Amino acid sequence: MSSAADSRIVVTGATGNVGTSVVRLLSEDPAIGSVLGLARRIPDWTPEKTEWAAVDLASEEADLAGHFAGASAVIHLAWAFQPTHDPAVTWRTNVLGSIRVFEAVAAARVPVLVHASSVGAYSPGPKERAVDESWPTHGWPDAAYCREKAYLERTLDSFEREHSSVRVVRMRPAFLFKRESASEQRRIFGGRFLPGPLARPELLPFLPDIPGLRVQALHTDDAARAYRLALDTEVRGAFNLAAEPPVDARMLGEMLGARPVRLPRQAARSAIAAAWGLHLLPASPHLFDAVLRLPLMDCTRARVELGWHPERTAPEVLEEFLEGLQHGAGARTEPMRGRKVG
Repeated sequence: MSSAADSRIVVTGATGNVGTSVVRLLSEDPAIGSVLGLARRIPDWTPEKTEWAAVDLASEEADLAGHFAGASAVIHLAWAFQPTHDPAVTWRTNVLGSIRVFEAVAAARVPVLVHASSVGAYSPGPKERAVDESWPTHGWPDAAYCREKAYLERTLDSFEREHSSVRVVRMRPAFLFKRESASEQRRIFGGRFLPGPLARPELLPFLPDIPGLRVQALHTDDAARAYRLALDTEVRGAFNLAAEPPVDARMLGEMLGARPVRLPRQAARSAIAAAWGLHLLPASPHLFDAVLRLPLMDCTRARVELGWHPERTAPEVLEEFLEGLQHGAGARTEPMRGRKVG
């Protein structure tokens, strides 16, 4: 990367869950000269050394190459989760918008591209052992989120062959949480009017224990540190990112003092499908199907090659998130705005 005096990092999706953590970390780093955050709406928050530009990746008129000119690296985080009922809309932003980012990186001759992939890009895999980055990334085809993440993995395969001078790093994090993301994630997955205080332990006498519901979590700030390390470490390719231990009904039951109760997969899916069909729940049953099939990830490569390790355990991450959910926590950006419901 360039020297501190002239290093310039561009971050897309800079006002979201991961973007706010990445921008904050970069702005506090004396080795970074300046940060340009791209987002659809300029936030009421400007960290040191940071400038903003309003950019909609879904627009063909966006001058991405102009924004990328002279950049030492582009960290591509922009992603739209909604509307789940109209996947053509998310495809335009997530897939076509990402392709515009990749093309602009090449046109502006940016030497480093760090792309936010996901555990959701992986094909169905085991829950009893962890897989490394060589596990197939064909996603779960019925879920738009997974389908889009997997498609971009193939797009980057071609991009790397055609633009070997660009060092491409793909981050594949587990589910990312922090206190400030609580309100945003409640709106995205639970609905705008789902009361956050329902996360109080005394209101949860039991937890549904659904076969296959065993996943990994990670604090968003820990993920941001991996993105930062990738800028200065001469690495390429994919990196799994997750905290230990895996999250399941037993762990959540111990955290919340609630008793896990076995619930058949089909019964849970039917309830989610009904709520989603009535537009009462934003999270689709297709994403639920995918989550039940996601593999557990082995993060050895990130530890060895990046020198990365998570500073918080999965229970610590979830405890912080649940506290934020109860209090309607948020941040000073439009996607992250806080709101307590109930």
